[in-house]
Amino acid sequence: MKNYTITVNGNVYDVTVEENGAGAAAPVAAPTAAPRKAAAPAAAAKKASQGAGSIKVEAGAAGKVLSIDVNVGDTLKAGDTVAVLEVMKMETPVVAPKDGTVASIDAKAGDMVEAGALLATLN
Repeated sequence: MKNYTITVNGNVYDVTVEENGAGAAAPVAAPTAAPRKAAAPAAAAKKASQGAGSIKVEAGAAGKVLSIDVNVGDTLKAGDTVAVLEVMKMETPVVAPKDGTVASIDAKAGDMVEAGALLATLN
């Protein structure tokens, strides 16, 4: 038998797998009674947003961050491109909702993000 820890959508499961005679693996124990949340990503996200601005720039759809086109301290006008996402194989710009100064950048190129994910904040 082998023990594995598997993370699915932020939920962590401890699973025991036993190899049967045919060489295939079959689970022999159910996940723990209640899945436990992964602590590290939540702590990192909270730490990254400390001191962040009050205006949020969020992903409009799930996709991959192709680029972050601003730096902390940059002054933006409403409609300026903050990041570019690849959504359904199309490049989709994410723009500043209001005028402001970039206070934090909360994503990086290559990240996979869900709709509503925080990409940056402005003051």
